[in-house]
Amino acid sequence: MEISMDARTVSLLFFLIFSTLASSKACHPVDREALLDFKHKITDDPSKLLHSWKVSSDCCTSWEGVACDGSGRVVNVSRPGLMSDNDFIEDTYMSGTLSPYLGNLSSLRILDLSNLKDLKGRIPEELGKLSKLTHLFLDTNKLTGSIPFTLRYFSQLEKMYLSDNLISGIVPPSVMESWTSVSELGLSGNALSGPIPPTIGKMVMVTKLDLHSNNFTGRIPTGFGNLKYLRYLDLSENQITGSIPQSIGGLAALELLYLNQNQLTGRIPSSISGLDSMIFCRISENRLSGSLPPSIGQLSKVQRLILENNKLTGKLPASIGHLTALTDIFFSNNYFTGKIPPSFGNLLNLQTLDLSRNRLSGQLPPQLAKLKNLQSLDLSYNPVGLGRIPNWFQELRVFQLMLANTGIEGELPHWLSSSSVSKLDLSGNALTGKLPWWIGNMTGLSFLNLSNNGFHSSIPAEFKNLSLLMDLDLHSNNFSGHVNVIFSKEVQTPLGHFNSIDLSSNMFTGPIEDDIGGRPAMSSISSLVLSHNKLGGSLPKSIGKMRELQVLKLVNTGLSGMIPEELGDAKELSTILLSRNKLTGAIPEIVLNLRELKQFDVSSNRLRGRIPPHKAIIPVSAFKNNPGLCGTPLPPCKHF
Repeated sequence: MEISMDARTVSLLFFLIFSTLASSKACHPVDREALLDFKHKITDDPSKLLHSWKVSSDCCTSWEGVACDGSGRVVNVSRPGLMSDNDFIEDTYMSGTLSPYLGNLSSLRILDLSNLKDLKGRIPEELGKLSKLTHLFLDTNKLTGSIPFTLRYFSQLEKMYLSDNLISGIVPPSVMESWTSVSELGLSGNALSGPIPPTIGKMVMVTKLDLHSNNFTGRIPTGFGNLKYLRYLDLSENQITGSIPQSIGGLAALELLYLNQNQLTGRIPSSISGLDSMIFCRISENRLSGSLPPSIGQLSKVQRLILENNKLTGKLPASIGHLTALTDIFFSNNYFTGKIPPSFGNLLNLQTLDLSRNRLSGQLPPQLAKLKNLQSLDLSYNPVGLGRIPNWFQELRVFQLMLANTGIEGELPHWLSSSSVSKLDLSGNALTGKLPWWIGNMTGLSFLNLSNNGFHSSIPAEFKNLSLLMDLDLHSNNFSGHVNVIFSKEVQTPLGHFNSIDLSSNMFTGPIEDDIGGRPAMSSISSLVLSHNKLGGSLPKSIGKMRELQVLKLVNTGLSGMIPEELGDAKELSTILLSRNKLTGAIPEIVLNLRELKQFDVSSNRLRGRIPPHKAIIPVSAFKNNPGLCGTPLPPCKHF
């Protein structure tokens, strides 16, 4: 993360006003020439940021964004593309390159050309002559090339942001070694490569260091442990390898740590206990292994702990229960084993507990019922063998309850009817019986996944009351009855319009009603999957009114009749699977030439005629077993 734009703007405006008042002499001719050359190299300035920079006026008193000292030397040049003035925010750009003449501004302390979006070319080596520079902001442009070696002469530099450009190459070790006064450094969002220089340990005054989203390789230098004032460290989204060094425990002031999306291996060091100022820790998306050190329980200030998508093993340390400031735990997709420690019940501020996709087992500790602030609980894909959902779950006030593949058996517990759950995933269990009428009382539901269970009823009429439901997955059950009750549910505009429906592999009956595309609940659906049901009837023309529909799957549903041309009005369709039906007639050219179409299959039907010319790459198997079809990619037609 970078320094906030408001804070930066306020401090620079104060400096600008103070310096302007202090100026008593006319602009120095060398500085004037340097700034005019900079203006000359700007090819587009739509907001006229440099309009006041005229040959006929004095740069110290008349040029916007320029401030001078008492001797007429320029000390501040600030023309960022994002400026705030009271409640008004101006967002603009400039095109052009950086003039090497800027290096002649020998008294310059602040140079802010950030957020201009379209400054291109290299950073001039001549900028290294700005020995008095304290603030350099060139972020959010299109600068290329490497970081010049000459920047090592910035002996008074305090803050530098080159983030979000196209800068490449290595960071010269000699440059970092000389930045002993730098407090904030932002190099994120570039194409920098090679190892992080070990000389980074010489930047002893740094408080914020953001190197994320580059191509850095190699290990984390042990010298990081020397950065005693470091409060913010982001090395995420690189290709850093090796283990987390023990020296990281020396960062006693560190509050935010991002090491995610690298290739880190080995154990999390026990020295992590030294990070006793830590508030936010994200080490996810790596290859870390071994068990969590019990010393992790000494991070008394930590609020968010994100370790998901690693290869961590062993039992969850009971010491985590000491971290009473925790609001979020994300430990999913690891190899944790054993029981959830009862001490987790001490985490009274916890809002999110995600332990999904591990190997946790045993009885859930009833102490979790004390987590009254918990909003999201995900224990999915753990062999906990729940049997029935414990009754103490009803004491929780969660909005998201995710218990997929946790060994739940029997019927849905009645206490769900009065719960506040908005997102419910009980898929992949052994639930049986009917979908109860009281499901209609769960009016806060926006996401419901009961797929891969043993339900065997029709959908109760009360289902229509789920006016906020947007995503429904009931596939692979034994549901029966008419399918249209689902499409007819109520909505609370703008909420409650379906985004996705998957009813495949059930025993639903049809036909699909002709006006399905005009139903309010279906107006913005993007995925409709009804395959392997006994629907019968024809494919409704009104499906073409589903303007946001991307996926349509109606495989083996007993459909007959023709493929309506109106289907081509659903311009966002990328997947159309209609195989194993009784469709007749020709394939409409407009359907086969949908702009986004990538997957199309009408095999094993009764279609006839020439396959229309099309740009999408569709295999021959998608048209097979239609005796009347011909033309590319099938054999050529003889009678058409």
